[in-house]
Amino acid sequence: MSTDKIIELAAYTLPALITGGTAFLLFQKFFNNEDSKRRFELLKQNQKQSLPIRLQAYERLVLFLERINPVQLLLRVPSNGLDPQNYATLLVHTIQTEYEHNITQQVYVSNEAWEIILKAKNSVITLIRNKSITEGITTADEMRQAILTDLTESESATDIAIAFIKEELKKVF
Repeated sequence: MSTDKIIELAAYTLPALITGGTAFLLFQKFFNNEDSKRRFELLKQNQKQSLPIRLQAYERLVLFLERINPVQLLLRVPSNGLDPQNYATLLVHTIQTEYEHNITQQVYVSNEAWEIILKAKNSVITLIRNKSITEGITTADEMRQAILTDLTESESATDIAIAFIKEELKKVF
């Protein structure tokens, strides 16, 4: 092949390669942009559908925390003349039943929120267990009084958890 033929071939091929490469890059960018738009629309649609479910989960968890709040729990579960250890077992069983009823809600809330809820639950159980074995407490009514006295001196773990959930919900909106 002569140099003239090579130059002529290059003169036709080089612009075609540049045009083809430019078209390829433009199409690739266009398709990536369209894919991003579709993903965004799908995400937006999923959020529209999942937001009510997430809000319901937060509502149920706040209700759970309110139900295991020691003040509410002591009002709802009568002592019926039990000794402190048996009454504590009854209270812990009530808390555990509430927890098991709401355990699936963890799917809809952040890990941090779920950890706070678990800590609140465990804190209430620890408070109840500790008061049931405190010296000088011989009846369930004395244990109830000791727990209520404790709560007047400090904020309950359930109130702290509810405050956290409210703050987290502000981020959702």
